[in-house]
Amino acid sequence: MADFEKKQPVLDRRHFVGGALAASALAALAGCTKGGTTTGGSAATGGAQGGTLRYYINNPVCIEPYNLQEDQGTQVGFQLFDSLTQYNFETGELEPLACESWEANDDATEFTFHLKEAKFHDGTDVLASNWKYGWERIVNPATNPESPSVIGYHLAMIAGYDELAAGEAEEMSGLTCPDDHTLVVTLSYAYADFPYVASHPALAPIPDAAKDMSQVDFGLAPIGNGPFKMDGEWVDGQYINIVRFDDYYGEPAILDGVNFMIQKDVETAYKEFQAGNLDVSDVPVASLAAAAEEYGESEDGYTITPGHQFLNGSEPSTYYLTCNVVEGPFTDVNLRHAVSMAINRQAICDTLFHGSRTPADNIVPPGIAGYEEGAWEYSKYDVDAATEILDEYYPADADGNRGLELEITSNQDGGHKEVMDSIISDLAAVGITCTANTPDWATVLDLYQKLDYQFGRLGWVADYPIMDNFLYPLFYTGNGDNRAGYSNPTVDEELMAARQTVDDDERIAALQEVNKQIAEDMPVIPLMFYTHTTVGGSNVATMYLDPQKKADLSKAQLVSAE
Repeated sequence: MADFEKKQPVLDRRHFVGGALAASALAALAGCTKGGTTTGGSAATGGAQGGTLRYYINNPVCIEPYNLQEDQGTQVGFQLFDSLTQYNFETGELEPLACESWEANDDATEFTFHLKEAKFHDGTDVLASNWKYGWERIVNPATNPESPSVIGYHLAMIAGYDELAAGEAEEMSGLTCPDDHTLVVTLSYAYADFPYVASHPALAPIPDAAKDMSQVDFGLAPIGNGPFKMDGEWVDGQYINIVRFDDYYGEPAILDGVNFMIQKDVETAYKEFQAGNLDVSDVPVASLAAAAEEYGESEDGYTITPGHQFLNGSEPSTYYLTCNVVEGPFTDVNLRHAVSMAINRQAICDTLFHGSRTPADNIVPPGIAGYEEGAWEYSKYDVDAATEILDEYYPADADGNRGLELEITSNQDGGHKEVMDSIISDLAAVGITCTANTPDWATVLDLYQKLDYQFGRLGWVADYPIMDNFLYPLFYTGNGDNRAGYSNPTVDEELMAARQTVDDDERIAALQEVNKQIAEDMPVIPLMFYTHTTVGGSNVATMYLDPQKKADLSKAQLVSAE
């Protein structure tokens, strides 16, 4: 067990960060939301105006709204684009970002957003029609027929979604623009949580210039409405440079720019950080305790300041194994149950992550309203129960061979190789032979999308702080993030019924029942609840990394801009 303390925010229905953060730390975060004003500034933090922050990422899949599906691309896209709303981790409330305000009708089927006046990075005005186009572009199969977006389902509740997604229409009938600064969203069913959906970083406006470009070309140098703009094109596998956008509608960024330095893995990145070539890096699992001691722990787990440079904050996220339930050995629910109970989650958390993570007993993490301890019965470590199932359905021969040869898929960086090795060892202990397939991250996602795998590692970070955001994306039939290929008509029906329930308590209770059914089917195997472990260098005066691991780099400052 490491000698550092994991910071655990209190996450309730409308509050991500609560009692775990001291009032002084919360005050220090005032203004740590894009588009607002800051009460600090250079004098308050001792930081410099300007300079370029060097920030570690892995090679992203996409950095523009069309397909922001993973945290590396989202980190960049979050700086380039603003959504309509944002979650304020200081106040625990959803608030306007690119809109002035919004209102809903009584039955939560229509939402009207009043937009702020703003400019795109190419100098053109951000109009309601650009929001409509941006959202429809994600859903429209003609945007990139060779590489469809996997995140369009976020808009599935909007009237006309099905027709556009099927290529039977050219727009969504539920998106209308009464004037240049008003966007009206009409849903096909009641969904009171829609303003939370509108905070997703991918639900941003797209300029008219993109209409004359392919999605691939636009994705190399996206034109957004956020506090930073591209400086040249994304150089695949090497770097992405962004600079301050001086005509931003909100408070301009303090930094001159950010150099996202693409590294092959966290171990390489951390070596570059230690050599002084990076300002912000994730920390390899083997270096967690040493990093906490050397760089000093952050006071709140989320804010880097001099002498308190090591971040170890809880996230509303789950590390899990997705199982291909369409073809291959994991079509058998008994095998899924047995494999899950054979894995020693506590040992992985303690040995590999030095106690900085906790074993998962649910796909929904603690703090998200609706979480129930132990809700996923087969997520407990029980070798005897696992062996009993295997003996019944996969009896061993005289040589102890059960006839099971499994392959687990994962990228190697970020400590994942060690986790996979531990799982392989646990499975061997119950007579299952398992080998690892470890391609790069983009290939892993492609294999999952094509269902060309047996089982493999994934993680899910809440796009917005609601239980529905764990169940609907991962388990509703046909959704892009349903990598298991799972389909249960009863679950689909009950999920949709829950989504249409306006009362918060009734909706959560309905989702809890759906979660129990999914837990029995077990298309995924929850392993751990995440924390982020990130470190800033001595030249970082302040930087805030939220529980969703999005950095508000517009408010970041360096000690020296030289």
